[in-house]
Amino acid sequence: MDQQSDIASGPQGAGRHDTTLSAVRLGLRLLSVGPLLILIVLILAIGMVTPNFLSPGNVSNILAQTAVIAIVAMGQHLVILTRGIDLSVGANLALATVIGGLAYRWADSAVIVMLAMVLSGAAVGAVNGIVYVFGRLPHPFIITLATLSICRGLALQFAIGHTTMRGMPEAIATIGGASTFGVPNSFFVVFAVAAVLVVLAKAMVWGRWIYAVGGKPDAAVQMGIPVRGVLVSTYVISGLCAGIGAVVLAGRTQAGSPLYGNLLELDTIAAVIIGGASFLGGRGHVGHALIGAIMIGVIRNALNLLGVNIFFQMIAIGLIIVIAVEGDVLRNHLEARARSMHAGQG
Repeated sequence: MDQQSDIASGPQGAGRHDTTLSAVRLGLRLLSVGPLLILIVLILAIGMVTPNFLSPGNVSNILAQTAVIAIVAMGQHLVILTRGIDLSVGANLALATVIGGLAYRWADSAVIVMLAMVLSGAAVGAVNGIVYVFGRLPHPFIITLATLSICRGLALQFAIGHTTMRGMPEAIATIGGASTFGVPNSFFVVFAVAAVLVVLAKAMVWGRWIYAVGGKPDAAVQMGIPVRGVLVSTYVISGLCAGIGAVVLAGRTQAGSPLYGNLLELDTIAAVIIGGASFLGGRGHVGHALIGAIMIGVIRNALNLLGVNIFFQMIAIGLIIVIAVEGDVLRNHLEARARSMHAGQG
């Protein structure tokens, strides 16, 4: 037995160990860039099958349709980084468009209307964060599910005639519905939001706190990180993004409606997970939300061009979510394997 152990720990055993470790590292690299590679392959494949898919007009249409999901998904991404979830973003967006519609009837000012929508979204986010953190709730699922229902009810109550309210200032219509050099103005808003969040997450201490809170909450408390403030701030930003999304959607449709944002919470969660972020928190970046949102837009647009029934589109998105979650499970397994192998080398 001792001789066999010596052989296993000799040059051949060490070689197999190095080969396995290299394979694990390669698997982790592939999983990290997998969503982007899948998106590129998907675009190329659909482009060959459907010639009109890559036409400038259709690409612009995809970007315009994806903008709202992308903006709101970036806020959802911050919440998921902290191991949370925000189910209220769709209803929050709907309420914000209705508040914007009411503000437009009070003052024909783009600034006032935009502020009304953005502040409305941020206020709902603050309620989510404060009740979750200081109410000592076991999970944010509870309060965000409650505010989903409350916001949808308030939107229906406040909307004139309980239905769509037509009319928005021209500047908001330009932001949401016009294009510049063939690129929808709404996607410039996406890039602006992404740039701000990247700076906050990568260049400021607050960003490192988010990753610490999501990665190891107990250790974050011991390090003196203001965990409660960090958690509340992520829900405020998630609500803020819902408000910005409301500005874009209201501008594109030139209306506010209590019916907007239906199932948007599922689309944003799907975008974050499909893009490669982890439900376990502490891992991911804004690019994950953008990749996932664009992937959802590409799939839906392609299936529409191919004449696929909308019910099958829902099935396709669901299957992709399952695959993405399984990819996250595999990544966690490979990371644990890599750590144990490194410890074995030590």
